[in-house]
Amino acid sequence: MDRRLEDGARGEAIAAAMLERSGMRLVARNVRYRVGELDIIVEDEGTLVFVEVRSRWRRNGPRAEDTVTFGKQRRLSKAALLFWRLYRGPCRRARFDVVAVDLARGQVTAHHRAAFELREGG
Repeated sequence: MDRRLEDGARGEAIAAAMLERSGMRLVARNVRYRVGELDIIVEDEGTLVFVEVRSRWRRNGPRAEDTVTFGKQRRLSKAALLFWRLYRGPCRRARFDVVAVDLARGQVTAHHRAAFELREGG
């Protein structure tokens, strides 16, 4: 596995553990469609949450959460809609969260709830 994939997997594991500790129930990880990938999906008090995880080693440069571009949001929206069509769980609402992970410290540095809305074309 290349370093970038390893870093992504490590960041997602750190984020998933934090989300579960906060009381959310893990539904799925690394759901891939042709239109995009969903890193983590959890249930949070009646809301299905699509979580984009952004991991960084360095603290300089843009914040990890600021790297979720409009194009990325559109791809996530398309993938979320595909997942939603098949979802048979109890949640009737959905939202998109972004979790930033500092790999050097091995911890979540930010959790942005409802970070963006469903994007057109999604």
